Amino acid sequence: MIRKLRQRKARNEKGFTLIELMIVVAIIGILAAIAIPNFLSYRKRGYVATLNSDAKNAYTASAAMIVDNSAATITPAGLALAGYTASAGVTPTVVFTSISDYVITITGTVGWGLTKGTAEINQAGTLIPATP
Repeated sequence: MIRKLRQRKARNEKGFTLIELMIVVAIIGILAAIAIPNFLSYRKRGYVATLNSDAKNAYTASAAMIVDNSAATITPAGLALAGYTASAGVTPTVVFTSISDYVITITGTVGWGLTKGTAEINQAGTLIPATP
């Protein structure tokens, strides 16, 4: 074995053998098989965090609207005027009956692939979170 290495060195052969390249490709394949599902899981959890965070931010804006004007009607446009800015890919909707009875729903893009792609928060601040 050592003699073959010396002969190769003497002939100035450089490079990798096919076996060495196949081993590297196999290792990369194994690492990818482990990493890709974890990456997708992290991504979904990020989307869920976005929806839940947006719901809480919209609730804070609605509370500010009510404090400023107790006769306010809460709408997505009104939330925007009160300081709420929706994240990318998020759509807010409001079902408003009165300041003591309303629900803000934050809906994510369908392409996010979430089990429950909406987060809801009511006038009391009770959050029904989105799930991955």
